[in-house]
Amino acid sequence: MKTIVIGSTKHLIMALFYASLGVGLALLALGVWLLNSRPDLDVWHTAELSSEYEKSLELRTFGEYQLLENRLFDELETEVYGKTNGSNHSVLNRYVRGSLADPNKWRIDWNRSYEWPEDEADFGVLLLHGMSDSPYALSHVARHFKGKAHLLGLRLPGHGTVPSALVDLQWQDMASAVSLATQHMQTVLKGRPLYVVGFSTGAALALNHELERLVNRQGADYDGMIFISPAIGLPPVAAGAKWQARLGELLGLEKLNWNSIQTEYDPFKYNSFAVNAGDVVYRLAERNQAMLDRLSMEELLSLSPILSFQSVTDATVSSRAVLSDLYMKLPANGHELVMFDINRDPVNMSLINYDPLSTVNEMIEGESLQFQFTLIENISDSDGRLSQVKATRQLQAGLSTNTELSLRWPRNVFSLSHVALPYPIEDSLYGPEGVHFVERVQIGAASSRGERGVLSVSADEILRQKWNPFFPYIIERIDGFVLPR
Repeated sequence: MKTIVIGSTKHLIMALFYASLGVGLALLALGVWLLNSRPDLDVWHTAELSSEYEKSLELRTFGEYQLLENRLFDELETEVYGKTNGSNHSVLNRYVRGSLADPNKWRIDWNRSYEWPEDEADFGVLLLHGMSDSPYALSHVARHFKGKAHLLGLRLPGHGTVPSALVDLQWQDMASAVSLATQHMQTVLKGRPLYVVGFSTGAALALNHELERLVNRQGADYDGMIFISPAIGLPPVAAGAKWQARLGELLGLEKLNWNSIQTEYDPFKYNSFAVNAGDVVYRLAERNQAMLDRLSMEELLSLSPILSFQSVTDATVSSRAVLSDLYMKLPANGHELVMFDINRDPVNMSLINYDPLSTVNEMIEGESLQFQFTLIENISDSDGRLSQVKATRQLQAGLSTNTELSLRWPRNVFSLSHVALPYPIEDSLYGPEGVHFVERVQIGAASSRGERGVLSVSADEILRQKWNPFFPYIIERIDGFVLPR
């Protein structure tokens, strides 16, 4: 009997194993089929531009970087724009000259690096954009400081050209370009303060630059760091992104290199997103965490003050990680974190499944914070109606102050988003008000309605908030962080 039971158990285990293996292979095959049934790749998904910067080139100066960038854009004109003339999808395609999304319809080509010198400036500002973005992402911060500071907006390698440039990108290439730009600014400023403003991946690169210097026992390059939606931590799914690309390489299916394949209607940001791009940010964040864990509190005292702006709702990076993996690991040294709550209109709250602020409150409740924490939240009047917003600032000593702001939530906006923070309502691309003096795309003013599943742009993307009603507050806080020093 014992032999029969053991034999039956073995057969059952083997049957379950092969059944599970069969189901797994079937699901894998279905997933590959679905991924490969997406729209065909275009030239901007497959083009290989040979003049893109890589760390291995060992350029010595930022001037050499710009010369290489000029050759890169000449190559882009020949290899991509020269092959899309007369395209059937020319009306709303950034890669067709004369289209509504042609970057040349803007007075400044924000896809390139730029430097705005100011010889008499008291300080300099280096601006670093995010993954799949371009220098346009921080153009409003740049305009604010024009004439007040020596400015350099860096186009990170792999950006501003074609989405295919992100397929083989490594974070070390971007970090090396940041080092070249930083070295150039230090040389130009001759001892005057240098501040860095980083959006998303740009913030992670700025942090990486300073942490690498601390690990190597070098002094700080930046007198202060300003982070907007910083990529400190990513959702766990990002860790497995590389396996999709490797499977595509194994099977010879190029479409598996892409998380999304979309119409390129944005002149200054890729709509298609390479799998490798997410993996690059994940690896960069992992490197930063390893260094933060390695450095002692005494060593971290050498890290320049950080001022960060983060929405409690962020589908791209982890809002929780900004607290747990950065600010709560730093000693007291003038660091500040500003978080934007959701719009707690009663109608909005009735449609929200989970209050994102609860996680933040759980993390800081009862804690003796070593940084200054500010929450931008609604004000309720005596009748419970919501009007203006207030800044509730929690000080390191456990005290708090409230400051009413002359700003309010727009009625139809329930939260900010990862991409919204750097853009004011006046932005001519992502803002909601139409631009009538030039015929070009305005993504923020789009109001198409119809049946789902018809447009190539997802409903999630159309609904995503693209501009920040509290941008004036961000500028005010940046001024307070930079100017008095």
